[in-house]
Amino acid sequence: MSDELARMDATAQAELVSSGEAKPAELIDAAIERAERINPGINAIIHDLSSQAREQATGALPDGPFKGVPFLLKDLGAAFAGQPLHLGMKLLKEAGFNSPLDTTLAQRFRAAGLVTIGKTNTPELGIVATTEPAAYGATKNPWDTTRTPGGSSGGSGAAVAAGIVPMAHANDGGGSIRIPASNCGLVGLKPTRQRTSEGPLIGDVMSGVTVELCVSRSVRDTARLLEAVHGPAPGDPYVAPPPMRPYTDELDDESGGLRIGVLDEALIESVDVAGPCREAVANAAKLCESLGHSVDDGSIADVLPTGEGGPDIEQTFLTRWAAGQAATLTQLGLLVGRPVNADDVERLTWDMAQIGHERDGARYLLDVGLHQMLARMIAGWFESGYDLLLTPTMAEVAPKLGEIDTSQPDLAAYHRCLPSGAFTALFNLTGQPGINVPLHWTGEGVPVGVQFVAPFGREDLLIRIAAQLEKAAPWAERTPPAFAAAG
Repeated sequence: MSDELARMDATAQAELVSSGEAKPAELIDAAIERAERINPGINAIIHDLSSQAREQATGALPDGPFKGVPFLLKDLGAAFAGQPLHLGMKLLKEAGFNSPLDTTLAQRFRAAGLVTIGKTNTPELGIVATTEPAAYGATKNPWDTTRTPGGSSGGSGAAVAAGIVPMAHANDGGGSIRIPASNCGLVGLKPTRQRTSEGPLIGDVMSGVTVELCVSRSVRDTARLLEAVHGPAPGDPYVAPPPMRPYTDELDDESGGLRIGVLDEALIESVDVAGPCREAVANAAKLCESLGHSVDDGSIADVLPTGEGGPDIEQTFLTRWAAGQAATLTQLGLLVGRPVNADDVERLTWDMAQIGHERDGARYLLDVGLHQMLARMIAGWFESGYDLLLTPTMAEVAPKLGEIDTSQPDLAAYHRCLPSGAFTALFNLTGQPGINVPLHWTGEGVPVGVQFVAPFGREDLLIRIAAQLEKAAPWAERTPPAFAAAG
């Protein structure tokens, strides 16, 4: 039964429970067995919560849309009280730090019926586009174990791709949902800014750079989970506009007529786009046209003041990202009872935090203001008649493990991440939702995703186009060499 379940998405597993064909405890036991068998080879799960999961599965579960379905939490962001929360850091690992409370999103995952069997690996503080923290070691990509699954939700991406669980928690501050989804052949939706609550301890992260949801194997799982967990919580600083109708209504909407622009050149001058990434976009554009949508070469590059004299996206992103690391290390110092020093963290983390301290409040507000200007320009481009923007998710195929080395000086690892985040990070700065759709594989069998971006608040359009593409070019039967099922 475990092999059969490994190939089922979360919706199908939930249907087994609702129909009485399977008990939650059977689903959880099977997932734990798969984890025990496949995880040692990929290092996706770093905290074992199987005992708690078994106890939960035999008790009274909430009657949510995913009742009894096994799930994993990323070890950064959403958390349950009393469970490990190490953020990819040796400092917190050695301190044995546990979350002091349930976050709002974790509570909503539980209310949806999901049962958490463990927590997944992440780079230190989620900074880079690979998952190789000094604290827990490298997570391997199930499609090619010499490559990274991406970051910072790489543990979650690897676990879902390997069939341990059908979907897992992920969050995204520069591509950390979409990059692992691209590298691991998964669906990865970054919702609109503040679509999901980060409370109660956090209002927003770096003025709204980060948002949370999941990586999954099917569009319907992502839609159903977003429908279950979206919306504000008391005290949230601001909220995303409510959806026009239930997200699941988009799954069966096969209407054409969307106008789609294409951006296949990176807006960062130093980044070249790899051939397979361009090929993925070209194939996706043809598939969209076959479904009755119009695709043309208009893009946000037509309206953004890039190049000489325009905003430096790389450096202005660094301002917000570095400020976040500086603030986090200061907060962690309060938790551990002493200031965090350079020996407590990886070289990149420390160097970025120092930049965060050096760039003053005026620089921070200036760069946030520039990003708000870009957001208005992008909104204006959509208002000019476009429904979606199609891009590569990444400018490169999944890098080899070891290429992004956070121990190197001069922000080398940050700069090495630019090809991975060249098409994703901008929309963290401007707030629009984006989704990775797994439509392409290289000749060597490595997934290469494409990204669709929608206007602010319009995840419905992303779910609709992704569901249509999933029906036209199904990917569910494609499984990696490191997969938790025979055959």
